[in-house]
Order: sequence, then structure tokens, then C-alpha cells
Amino acid sequence: MTRRAVVIGAGLAGLLAAAALTAAVDEVVLLERDDLPDGPEHRKGLPQGRHAHLLMAGGLAAMEELVPGKALGERLLAAGAHDIPLGSGMLARTPDGWHRRWRHPGPSMVTCSRALLDWVVRTAVLEDGRVTIRRGGAVALTGDAGRVRGVRVTAADGTDGADGGDGADVLDADLVVDASGRGTRVLAWLAELGVTGVRERTVDAGLVNATRVYRVPEGAERFPLTVVQADPYAARPGRSGMVLPIEDGQWMVSLAGTRGGEPPADPDGFLSYLLDLPDPLVGRLVSGAEPLTGVHVSRSTSNVRRYVEKVRDWPEGLVVLGDALATFNPAYGQGMSVAALGAGVLAREVRRDGPAAPGLARRVRRGAARSVEAAWAVAVGQDVRYPATRGGKPGAADQLVAAYTRRMTRTATGSYPVAAALWDVTSLLAGPGRVLRPGVLLPTLTGAALPPAAEPPLTREEREVLRGLDRVGV
Repeated sequence: MTRRAVVIGAGLAGLLAAAALTAAVDEVVLLERDDLPDGPEHRKGLPQGRHAHLLMAGGLAAMEELVPGKALGERLLAAGAHDIPLGSGMLARTPDGWHRRWRHPGPSMVTCSRALLDWVVRTAVLEDGRVTIRRGGAVALTGDAGRVRGVRVTAADGTDGADGGDGADVLDADLVVDASGRGTRVLAWLAELGVTGVRERTVDAGLVNATRVYRVPEGAERFPLTVVQADPYAARPGRSGMVLPIEDGQWMVSLAGTRGGEPPADPDGFLSYLLDLPDPLVGRLVSGAEPLTGVHVSRSTSNVRRYVEKVRDWPEGLVVLGDALATFNPAYGQGMSVAALGAGVLAREVRRDGPAAPGLARRVRRGAARSVEAAWAVAVGQDVRYPATRGGKPGAADQLVAAYTRRMTRTATGSYPVAAALWDVTSLLAGPGRVLRPGVLLPTLTGAALPPAAEPPLTREEREVLRGLDRVGV
């Protein structure tokens, strides 16, 4: 008997889920509504696709455990992605000043366009002949409150088949994975089966992203990734900007502003916004670079969490991963890594017991929720502090955590042990407990050995590059 899994959504989370399942089933069908490009091109169903995406070390490690063959990091670098060491290859201005750059590189992150990342992962996953992509959308789950047994999909004639009519097309499955993203309908589908009570929480800082791509000027190929971070402690809208290298000799420049501080969509306003950040470095740098695109703006940025792990009577045969489980303000760069860690939980469970094992859905729900928790704490803990955020205000516990976090991030500007702990947590290489170890706690409470850098810690060569590109003379 053929063992089949159906994954709803062929985005990054769906592809990783498919890779997780190949060791335990004979066939994985990926359902996807969109036409998928044949190369590293943007697609309509990914509203954040044109903005900055950072693949953290923990996420890459999880992906490489899932995807067979040549290491995924090697594939990405061969396709033009960049490896950025957080300790030495990045300029980062915090609300308390510039991070120093250290001899120790620290963990790395990978930067490239989301289109390239998805294409490289999709190519690698589809090398396994057990994985196929079927064009069409899921419109309902089949089965009952005890077990999901398949998916009703868009029929070939374009009807949705939701009423079970002649046009209905049903894919039976031993396991169904919802990886359909922010627009998931899983709660409505569950309600049709009689499963209710899934609590949702939304925390929306009203963040708007605006991104423009530039050609990297000659001589600036090694200029470090540069970010001016938002200030969640200033009781005003958060505003940030960054320039990061991507493939094909390009810089991606992304702005982000919370409600009341949104970046503009016109080119002149885009540059003015950059120059008006707490430090104008990014604006000065790109003022002399050639723009290759217009300004792309998107607003799908709220934090949304579905607490599926809390539901007592969850049906067997159904798993929820990626943005269908939890979405994060993209400013924190953790969504892709959380999806990879969740898929890793799925892989371990199906390899051990098979896709139809009793209790598998419960174990994956709980394991994936642990992957969500740290990222949710970072994103929501920051976003609730912006004055126009909807869906949450900082409570007493939040204030205590914020006080420690603020002191720690200030210390990290001049303390390598504290900076390394922060990198480990934000890279999802360690849980939040990492920042409470004695080697981090003591310097956080006593203060950094070195003060924050008052100016960007540029090398002499980097200062020459900046001087040659600066057209605004700030």
C-alpha cells in the first residue's frame, strides 16, 4: 500500500516539510495555487518576497539536516548568496550605539533574495523523485474530528469542490501538513470537522517595508552588511534601514517603519528616510549607487500565533508548520529559521514512528511550538513597546524582561561574551536561557568593559568607499 503525504503550500515551509517526509512515505504531493517560476524569480503569492530575508545559522543547520545531497549552504553560495559573520562582517547600530567588530567572527547568516533561496531549496527538494508539485488549492480537509484523511482540492475544471459535488477531487493521505502561510484557512477547515477552540493572538506594530535594489558600485563589493536598528524604547514609531549584499552584484536596501513612521514609496522620499535615521550611513552609502528597481512596499507584517499545541482534541493526521502556525514581524529575520526547525521536528517524528503513528500530530505540535516560542518572545517583546501597536501592551513581566534586555543589548556593544550570547539566541542556535548564564549575566549587571563605538567601526578601506559614494555630504 502506497504511503502518501500531502503538503499544502510549496513555499519554503512546504518544501522543507516535504523533505522531512521523504524518508517515511512513498509519495509527497505539494499543493500550490501559484505558478512557480523556473528560476530565481519573484512570485505573486509571497508578499514579503521582495524584501530582505536573513537566513540565520540555526535555520540553515536545520535545513541542511532535511535536504539531501550537497549541503544547502554550498548550493546557495554557489548561486551567488553571501555568508555574513555576525561578529566581524556586519555594521550594526543599536539604540545605544554601534556594535564593535571582533576578531572572532561568531555565527554566520546567509543573505540573498528570497527568490533565489526558494529556487535553490525547491531544486534540491525536487531532486527526490518522491516529491511532486500539483497545481491547485486546498479547499477542505477530509476525515473527521478524530483523524484527517486527506484534502479536497481545486478540481481540474476550476470548481473548488467544497460541497462535495461531481467536480470534487480528493487526495487521500496518511498525513496532511498545512504550510499554506499567512493566509491559511486551517481553523475554518477544522471547524468543518468539528474541531474548535484554537486560540489566536495578533500583535501588529503596523510595520511597513520598503525595498529597492541597487547595483553594487565598483570597489564596494566587500563593504559589510549595514543595519541601523529601530529603537523600541523611545516611545515613538520604530524606524530602521539596512543594506545587504545579494546575488548578481546587487545591494538590497530595505526600510522598515512601524505605525506612524512608515517609509515612503517614492525614490526621493526613500533616500530622505534613510538619511533621517539615527545614523545616515546607509543613505550616504547608496546615494552614489545606481538603482536597478523602483521602491517595493508591503504591509503583511503582523505577528500572528495559533496555539494549536494547546488544543486537547486535535485530530491525528494533521500538522501545521511555518507561517500557518506563527508569523513574525519580518524585521527580526526569524520566520524562515523557525519553519526549518519545525520541519526538523516533523522529520524526527516520522522517521521514528511513521506518518500514521498514534500521537504523532500531538508530538509535532508541541515540538514545533517550542521552536516558535523563542522567536515569538523576541518579536512580540519588542513590538509591544511601540506606541501604536495593536494587540498587546507591555505588562509587569514584559517591563522586567525589557529592562534586562535593554541592559544586555547595551552591554553587548562592548562585550564579546554578551554579544556572542545575543547572536546565538537571535540565530536560533540556543534558547533564551543562554542569556542568563553567569558569563552573560555578570557583565550585563556590571556593565561592558568597553563603551559603544560612537562612530561606525569602519576600516580605512571602507571609509574610502563611503567617501567615494557619498553624494549628500552629511
